[in-house]
Order: sequence, then structure tokens, then C-alpha cells
Amino acid sequence: MQYLIIGAGPAGVNAAETLRKLDAGAGIRVLGDEPERPYSRMAIPYLLMDQIEEHGTHLRNRADHFEAMNIEVVRARVQRVESEAHQVVLDDGTRLEYDKLLIATGSSPARPPLPGIDGDNVSTCWTLADARVIHERAPAGSRVALIGAGFIGSIILEALGMHGVQLAVIEQGERMVPRMMGPNAAELLKRWCESKGVAVHTGVSVEAIEPNGVMLGDGTHIGADLVITATGVRPNVGFLEGSGVEVQQGVLIDRHFRTNVDDIYAAGDVAQGLDFCTGEYSVHAIQPTAADHGHLAATNMSGREAEYEGSMNMNVLDTLGLLSCSFGSWQGVEGGEHAELYSPDDYRYLSLQFEDDRLIGANAVGLSQHVGVLRGLIQRRTPLGEWKQRLQQDPTRLMEAYLATTQVI
Repeated sequence: MQYLIIGAGPAGVNAAETLRKLDAGAGIRVLGDEPERPYSRMAIPYLLMDQIEEHGTHLRNRADHFEAMNIEVVRARVQRVESEAHQVVLDDGTRLEYDKLLIATGSSPARPPLPGIDGDNVSTCWTLADARVIHERAPAGSRVALIGAGFIGSIILEALGMHGVQLAVIEQGERMVPRMMGPNAAELLKRWCESKGVAVHTGVSVEAIEPNGVMLGDGTHIGADLVITATGVRPNVGFLEGSGVEVQQGVLIDRHFRTNVDDIYAAGDVAQGLDFCTGEYSVHAIQPTAADHGHLAATNMSGREAEYEGSMNMNVLDTLGLLSCSFGSWQGVEGGEHAELYSPDDYRYLSLQFEDDRLIGANAVGLSQHVGVLRGLIQRRTPLGEWKQRLQQDPTRLMEAYLATTQVI
């Protein structure tokens, strides 16, 4: 059996290791298109904050880890997949055969169509190569303009703020992290950032990137030595054109990670799979989900059966010391009920969303003690009974509700 994995991120690495455990004699080849050992993008902010060195970003510590497991890691870029022939064609024309193929190519930063986007003073913050550029061009005290204040942009904001740069953030939407929190929570986050010396511009577009900064749609010019774009990501699926693999938001998979083409599977940021909360199919581009995908996809590829219950939409941010999170259907559902705590003076916010007597989603700011409980109640689909009404009266009684509804007497 020859397994071929396209992508050397968390999904691809976990899949390769799982396959080796389940199929000791198989050939396993992992293709990665970066000149680095497999690493975690989630670790890049810690690298920028000088909390770790580059080797701390590596997914596995030992340089010979994959060799010791008899897993071949190859630096290569895939040009196309010829599914009927069970072959992958590389950029240099090399053909690689497979019996089972896993697409774990992740995603890449979206590129906003702005004048000046190709300037030498512009970078993304997605790869180790990007991190090296930022380290070089944005020392402490330098001026940085960050375009985008979504989830990824806010992670970068934390790293840059801790690095000591003079930071301005521009978000075209009406609020920060609009796909993670509602207006009240987002307003707290904005005020907190401003209190820490970050200039936050929301509800305004960038008209152009200039050699000395950015020009906004309202005529404001923001001076910057470096401009970083963080306007979202897109799954890496271009090489699948003509393969027959169905692509919507990402590569569409069933509950066993199979695509619509025999012997081809997908996992991680590139995969459009079942949403635990909504029952719809969507892309959840976060590392814990990618790691789970890799393990379960490999289990199915090996001939065993592992049905996926779905991934839960979840985001946790530490923004200059203020923790915020969202889980599940945080915006609520039609016919549902909710409870809210809003305490702007001390930067605390909590929103709970209910369907029948179950907690289905939540938003929280400044209440770090509730993160694990929120996830647990939502993921377990715990019936709350009388505790639903108690939480509507006082949303902070989450731990009491969790203990009362999950402990077996």
C-alpha cells in the first residue's frame, strides 16, 4: 500500500503518523512545499514575541523524527492530480503513484486587490519566511499598519503589540473579529486595544498602500514602515482543477473524510466538513480541528472505520492580556433564547445562546475561567433542565450548571 499525503502541516503530519501505527509495512510519503521542517503556524506569534526560537515552531522536535518512523518527507509542489491514473504530477514533471491520497494542503492568505500591494514594505504573516521579514523590518518602536482585524489579524495584533511596535489596525467591517463576536463584545475589544496604545480604525477601507504607509478611504494617511495584510485565508485547491474532486468552500468531504472521488480523502483547513452545531458543511481553519482531521482521515484510509461527529466553530484570543472566546452557534438560532452579561467598565461580557434546554453557543470577553466549561456544555449537548432558567438570570453560574448537569450521583 502506498499512501501519499499532500501537505506537511498538522493534518498531514498527524495522518502520516497514524498511518504508520496502523499499517506498519506501507509506504508513506508526505509532500510539503516550504523549505522548512513541518511546523505550526499557530506558533509564529510566539516567535514574533521572542518567546520561542524557530525550532520551537516545529511540529516534532527531533530532526530525524520522520525518518525514524519510515515516513518520507519531500519538498515538492503539486501541479495536478490525475485521479483515474492514481497519480500526482509535480511542478518538475515528476509523477508519483498512490493507492490512497490525502489532500491536506491547508490555506493561504487572501490577497487584497490594492494599489501598492506588491511593494517591498508589504508582507503577510503566515509562514516562517514572513516571520523573518517582520523581525527584520519591524523592530520595537517601528511603525506597523495591520490591514484586517479578523481572527487571524487579531492574533497578529497580539504578537506585534507585545513586540513593542507602534501599531495601527484597519478593519473594513464595522467591528473587530465580526465572525467571532457581536457588537458589544467587539466594542470592548476595541476599547481595550486603544487603552494599550493601539490605534484601531473600523468601518473604513484601505484605498492604497504607499511607500510610507497606507491611505484610507476617508482620506486619512497612516504612516508605516511595514504594512501587514491579514484579510482572511483561502483553501489551497487550485491544483485540483480537472481532478474531478468536488470543491465548494473547500474540498467537500463526508463523515469519513472521503471526497467524491475514490481513494481521495481531505483533511484540515482545506476540507469542508460537517459542522457539529449546525449540521451544515463548512471549513473550520484552526489547528486543533486539523489535527483531529488528520488522525481520523488516516484511520479511514487504513481500512478501519471512524465516523466524524463534526467540528465545532471555536475561537480563543488573547489580545494584549484580554481573553475572549466564541463557541458554536454564538449568534444564536431562530426561535432560540439567550442571556447576556455586559459590564463595560471592567471589560467583561458573556452571551449564552440556547435552543430548547441546551447551550448551543457562547461569546465571552474577560472571563477566562469559563472557557473550558462553555466548550464542554456545548460539545456534550448537555440538557440543562432547570439550570437553563438559572443561567438566564445569572450567566456567570456556568460552573455550577456544569457540575450539576454532568456529574453522575
